Amino acid sequence: MQAKVTIQNFFQYRHVDKPGWQIGWIWQQNEVIWSMNGAFATEQGNCSNYKTDIPHSCKKDPEILDLMPDASSENKSEDCCRSGVLDALAINPSKSSSSFGIKVGNLGGAPSSGHPPLNLTLKAPGPGYTCGPLKSVDPTVSLDFGGKRQRQVFRTWKAICTHSSFLASETPVCCVSLSSFYNPEITSCPKCSCGCREVTDKNFGTCLRPAYPITAKSPTGDNSGANFMGALDPVKCTDHMCPIRVHWHVKTSYVDHWRIKLTITNYNYQRSFSNWNVLVQHPGLSMNPITYSFNSTLLQPGFRDAVALFWGIAFVNEELIATDKDGVGSVSTEILLEKDSESFTFKNGWAFPRRELGGQKVAFGLIPMTVNFTILPSWTII
Repeated sequence: MQAKVTIQNFFQYRHVDKPGWQIGWIWQQNEVIWSMNGAFATEQGNCSNYKTDIPHSCKKDPEILDLMPDASSENKSEDCCRSGVLDALAINPSKSSSSFGIKVGNLGGAPSSGHPPLNLTLKAPGPGYTCGPLKSVDPTVSLDFGGKRQRQVFRTWKAICTHSSFLASETPVCCVSLSSFYNPEITSCPKCSCGCREVTDKNFGTCLRPAYPITAKSPTGDNSGANFMGALDPVKCTDHMCPIRVHWHVKTSYVDHWRIKLTITNYNYQRSFSNWNVLVQHPGLSMNPITYSFNSTLLQPGFRDAVALFWGIAFVNEELIATDKDGVGSVSTEILLEKDSESFTFKNGWAFPRRELGGQKVAFGLIPMTVNFTILPSWTII
C-alpha cells in the first residue's frame, strides 16, 4: 500500500522550529515500512525474517523524522525536507505543512487500504502535544502532473493534535511588565513568576533554571536544540526568573493616538531565539495600528478585543540574541495605536493590553489599583 502523510500546522502563531517535528504510531498488525520518500524512520528494527528485499523499518512503533534540505532529489517528496520545521499559519502559510510518502507491507486482511495506526504521537519539538485517534473521513484525491490530474485515493484518515502549554512546561517561561509616561513606577513581572532565584555565580549574576522545549539556538550556532533538552539553562538573575520578558510602555498620549514601545528581552546566557513572535490582545489593534520595526498582522476575528501577531523582520531582528556580560539581548518596536472614540476612556488602564502571549504560558504583571497609575491624565500632546 502506498500512502501519503501530511502534517498541517493550523496554529496562527505557534511554529515548529528545529529540531523539528517527530511523529510516531503503533501498527495494528505486523505491518512493515518497505520504503519512504520525504522522511525516514529513526530505527530499522528486527527485519531478520526478510532474506532478500529488506524493509526500511520493521519496528512495531516507528518514529519518523523529516529529511534535511540537502537530501537527494530521488528521496524527496512534495512539502518535505525542511528539517521538520513548520511555520505558523498566519506568518507563512506556504511553509506551514509537511508531507512524506510511505509504502507499507504485511497488511494482513486489508491488502488494499490497511488498518489505521494506533497511538499517534507528535513531538514538535518536546512535550505538550496530544493526538486523538485516526478517524476515517471522505476519501481525498491525490494530484499528479503538477496538480493537473486528480487521482482518487482508497482511504483517508485524519487525526487532530492539540497543544497544552501546561503539559509543555510546569511553570511559565515568560512574563509581562507594564509602564507609562504618566507614572514613574513600573509594574514589574510578579516575583518568582517562573521560579525563584538561586544564584550560582555572584560575580556574573548567573542563576540556573530548568531548560524548556522552545525554539533555541546555542552560542556555538548549533540550532538543533537537542543538546539542551532536560538540562539546566544559565540565565540572568532576576526577581521574576523568567528567561523571556515582554514589556509594554505607553510613551505618549496624542489627541487621537497612543505611542507604545514594545520590547522583548532574552535573559538567557546560552540561548538565542530564532523566528520569535508575540501575540497581543488590545482593543486599539483593530484601528489599523502602525508598527515600525516588527512585522504584524491581525488574527482572525472571534475575540472580544483585536488580537495582533508581531514577529521579526528577516535579516533585521528575526533573532532574539542571548544575554552576555555586555548587556541583555532584546528587540523592540514603537507602535501607533488609534484611540477608538466609542470605547476609549481615560480610566482603567485602557492603553494597556488585555493579554500578551509568546506561544507559551505567561505570567502577567498586575496593574496596581491606584488612582495615579490606572487613571490617565486628561491632557494630551498635539
